[in-house]
Amino acid sequence: MKFRAAGPTFAAMWEAAGASIVSPPSNEIYNAFQTGVVNGTDTSLSTFDSTRLYEVTDCLTAPGDNALWFMYEPVLMSKMSFDRLNKQQQEAIIKAGKNAQAYFEGKADAVNNEAIKAFQDHNVKVVTLSDDDYNAWLELAKKSSYVKFDKEVPGGQKLIDGALSVK
Repeated sequence: MKFRAAGPTFAAMWEAAGASIVSPPSNEIYNAFQTGVVNGTDTSLSTFDSTRLYEVTDCLTAPGDNALWFMYEPVLMSKMSFDRLNKQQQEAIIKAGKNAQAYFEGKADAVNNEAIKAFQDHNVKVVTLSDDDYNAWLELAKKSSYVKFDKEVPGGQKLIDGALSVK
């Protein structure tokens, strides 16, 4: 496999699985598939859909009960900026964040299903990871990606443990 990984820690896992890592920019992934520069990548399901990768791929591993990839996309504000707001403004920011989170959580499955349908409509094989598949990838990640992340990110293992504790 010639794999375009979503960062160095994922690259470590794909390399441990035998892939060669290639690094075209995100906006060139479609062309990289088209020309054979890559034949695998990891990214969010909505990105797979919005970049029309269903036109240049033949298989999608969709999220199901087991997924190796998830996106955490918080809206961040510095504490110094937040503290300069008055109480009413702070409450408005917090309320907006909670509303946005509830909205997204209510839409996430529909967005995923829409993307999966686009791949199916283009006759792309859609699969999900079985428990055994997931556990095999997890064991490989523990020996590769997790080690790299822990070594390169202060408190990396604590972050990994926290992420894995989410059910």
